[in-house]
Amino acid sequence: MAQWFEDVKAEFILNFINDDRWKLLLEGLFVTLKVTFFAVILGIVIGVVIAIIRSTYDKNVSTMPKGFKRTVLGIINFLANVYLTIIRGTPVVVQLMIMYYVIFATSTNKVMIAVLAFGINSGAYVAEIIRSGIMSIDNGQFEAGRSLGFNYVQTMRYIILPQAFKNVLPALGNEFIVLIKETSVSGYVALSDLTKAGDIIRGRTYSALMPLLAVALIYLILVMVISKFIAIGERRLRQSER
Repeated sequence: MAQWFEDVKAEFILNFINDDRWKLLLEGLFVTLKVTFFAVILGIVIGVVIAIIRSTYDKNVSTMPKGFKRTVLGIINFLANVYLTIIRGTPVVVQLMIMYYVIFATSTNKVMIAVLAFGINSGAYVAEIIRSGIMSIDNGQFEAGRSLGFNYVQTMRYIILPQAFKNVLPALGNEFIVLIKETSVSGYVALSDLTKAGDIIRGRTYSALMPLLAVALIYLILVMVISKFIAIGERRLRQSER
């Protein structure tokens, strides 16, 4: 037992203490959190816009008279569907590499490229989540908004979207958890995120177990913290409905 403890201690010192290698994990964690935070914001913005477009088309196309507005809405909805099909039908790592090696081949801002890639990818899934929440709201809520003097945009903003967010919060929380784990492929574009930091340590010490366990533990803690905040948010929303 004593020998085992000494071996673990030596491995820990080799992987994290020598040459201050623990700083690599800290710096990688910061990059991961930064990419995730801004990708979440971008994903929500894109998701809300696409969800409103698609739900507006689904709810109104059958009653809209033929004309310019219906044609424009149909074209925008078609483009939104193309976006959803392409993004959800291709791996996020391929999208990331296309962003880095093709679209922004001359850029050196790897964090910005990662934020765009993961944000655009997340936006497709957020869009469908929010759209399902909007479609679940009874049409009577739209009529209530109109009776209060709201136009369509105001009805969406003040009545429909708040209710839709309440309905889909668990699914949105799950998407954000998936997103923070998806950022682990950032190393494909040489971004020194948390996973890449663990890989760098492994390459320098030729010891795989300790760095990988450390990375896995940090991701687990992040997911547990996010899950806790989501649970608190759900509980407060339930209490506000009483």
